[in-house]
Amino acid sequence: MTDKDFLTIVDKIFLAIFGRKNTLSLEALRQKFAFDIKLPTAVKDTESGKTTYTAMPNVKKYMICDDTYEYDRTKGWMLPKKPVKSLQEILDIWDSVNYTTTERVYDSENVVASDPIYGSVNVYASTNCGQCKNILFCDGVYNTEFSIACQRSDKLGFCFRVDDSNSCTNSYNVICSNRISNSFFIQDASNLNECMFCSHISDQEHCIANMKFTADEYFQLKPQIVDWILRDKKDVK
Repeated sequence: MTDKDFLTIVDKIFLAIFGRKNTLSLEALRQKFAFDIKLPTAVKDTESGKTTYTAMPNVKKYMICDDTYEYDRTKGWMLPKKPVKSLQEILDIWDSVNYTTTERVYDSENVVASDPIYGSVNVYASTNCGQCKNILFCDGVYNTEFSIACQRSDKLGFCFRVDDSNSCTNSYNVICSNRISNSFFIQDASNLNECMFCSHISDQEHCIANMKFTADEYFQLKPQIVDWILRDKKDVK
């Protein structure tokens, strides 16, 4: 998939959550919204010199996962036995075959700049994710679709910056919460719909800063919050 394809996915997520399309490039999205997420690092494949991506950036030698399979098919990783006289000789021989595998993608399709990914489709710049579809800049999410910059969460749909949470939909900036929908800036809460800036409450809707509003009052304020979220940082007072 191309950057344009992933930006189309981003537009769908923005429309579902904010009611408007995204105006940022993928790199600008990363810098503004995924700045604190541990994402795969770009490194060089030791043998080919190609740029590749790894979740383990502090080792000496890398090889793209598909290339390790090809090497095994054409040359084989086993070495002929030879006498060794010291531990250092063993370590030197091991070093000759010891590459850290990058871009580990298993049972997945259309995965870009990611490592490792399991059973997923349409994944961009993410790590340790499984059974996901249409995600970008995520770390440790599972059973999730149409989500951006989420971490350590399960069963998300159309979510943006959701951390340590479960069963959330159409929401932005949710932390340590469960069953949140159509909400912004929620922490340590459960079963909320159409709430903003709420913490430690459950079974509510149309709340702002833990205060109950009428639906009309709530939806008059919500577009102002969307403007504030999407405003360029240099314009924020």
